[in-house]
Amino acid sequence: MSEKDNHNTFLAFILGGVIGAILGILFAPRSGKETREKLGILFEDLSEKAENILEEGKEKAEEMKEKVGNLVENIKGKFVSHQKQSSK
Repeated sequence: MSEKDNHNTFLAFILGGVIGAILGILFAPRSGKETREKLGILFEDLSEKAENILEEGKEKAEEMKEKVGNLVENIKGKFVSHQKQSSK
């Protein structure tokens, strides 16, 4: 299974859990104030998780940017080297 499939599966799992939690809170026999408090806590948790996921994504993007930059420099070096050898 590819890394993208794992990520999509993880997001689907999280989304299903969130939807289930929201429905559970909305249909639970609580007062409106208690329900709003529970939803507030749930949304705070989701916000933290989303921030963590975004931060991980940014870190991975930076890593990929660096790897691609190194690869491009390597290819340029080989190309220049090949051009110098061809011109001799």
